Amino acid sequence: NSLGMNHRTVCVTGIPTQFPQERMQDKLFIHFLRSRNGGGEIVDITFLPEDPSAALITFERAEVAQQVLRTGTHTLSAFNKDYTLTAKPYYTEVKPDEIFLRVS
Repeated sequence: NSLGMNHRTVCVTGIPTQFPQERMQDKLFIHFLRSRNGGGEIVDITFLPEDPSAALITFERAEVAQQVLRTGTHTLSAFNKDYTLTAKPYYTEVKPDEIFLRVS
């Protein structure tokens, strides 16, 4: 299996887990929607079941995701405290039967 990079999705780690996910999702949404944080229109935010301190954020445009990655470290202000989040590229496994879809 080869790895493919999903250019519109970033993996954000360091999300505090002591709050309800719905509330954290709202905070992430607001933070990464703001252009001053390098953000933009968000399509989806999904928490990773195996690691609740990480979420996949999919943006409408790949350029926005790249800006968020270039910023690297983000300070999220939530519930009267600042949290340091790290944005990393998100790699997906490419299954052999999906490869033909990408060769166009």
